[in-house]
Amino acid sequence: MAKFERKARHNQITKDAVVDNSHTEDFSNKPVSEKGKVYDLLIPIIALIIFSVLAMLYTGGYFQGDKSLFQAFGDTVATKSLVLGGFGAVLVAFFLFIPRKVLSLQSFMDGSILGVKAMALACVILTFAWTIKGVCEVLATGQYVSAIVKDSNLPVMIIPAIVFIIAALLAFSIGTSWGTFGILIPIMIEVSTHAAPELLVINIAATLAGSVFGDHCSPISDTTILSSTGAGCNHIDHVATQIPYAAVVAVASFVGFLVAGLTQSWILSFGIALILLIVFLVVLHRRSIMLYGDE
Repeated sequence: MAKFERKARHNQITKDAVVDNSHTEDFSNKPVSEKGKVYDLLIPIIALIIFSVLAMLYTGGYFQGDKSLFQAFGDTVATKSLVLGGFGAVLVAFFLFIPRKVLSLQSFMDGSILGVKAMALACVILTFAWTIKGVCEVLATGQYVSAIVKDSNLPVMIIPAIVFIIAALLAFSIGTSWGTFGILIPIMIEVSTHAAPELLVINIAATLAGSVFGDHCSPISDTTILSSTGAGCNHIDHVATQIPYAAVVAVASFVGFLVAGLTQSWILSFGIALILLIVFLVVLHRRSIMLYGDE
């Protein structure tokens, strides 16, 4: 990333490093309203959170009066709740924008259609991930994997570190952290319950961390694609320049999960990972100064 920054400072960026999205149909080609306020952004987001939480309680049976708050959250139907929450937020945005003429009805509907298009790929990926999750449950994949772990000579202490790597590779391959959550978390719960109950929380944490790392580096991830598109830079250049930074954190996290599996102490694991990360940053900073100077 420092190389690209130096090229930009000296106007050495080539045409193929900058992407022109002016011909594509996206939000950047839509007119910008001069009547918009900061609360026009905040209120729909707050409404989305509130409606989603209420929908989770509703689908979990809380309002029927026979379940506690935590039971309702445990029994909620996430997919239906997100749909209801999103629909409620769209209604709030509609009545917030249209009566005040912040947007015309046509602009609002055009923006809604573009929003649906932007989320279509993510919804498809999630649908496939949920399908795989259902298949894994029917085939008892979790029990099968847990039996293999129990019968193998693999030390259970290193399972968190291995899970971190597997989750990272899987998320990098399919381009979604949420899909990886859906695939691996049920399996890791089964594995941990039968093979190492004391490592359940650590294994789940390793799954979440590895999935986010792999998704962040994946060239087919929606967040990576939107980041390069929004910045107007070459997509592969964006992927190549962010991987080294994420990899440094991942190496420190990997060591942290090794320590966590051995000690089961979050203080030791987090402390060692943090110290290692600081050492990496200091060493890499000095190396950068030696190679390129202070520019």
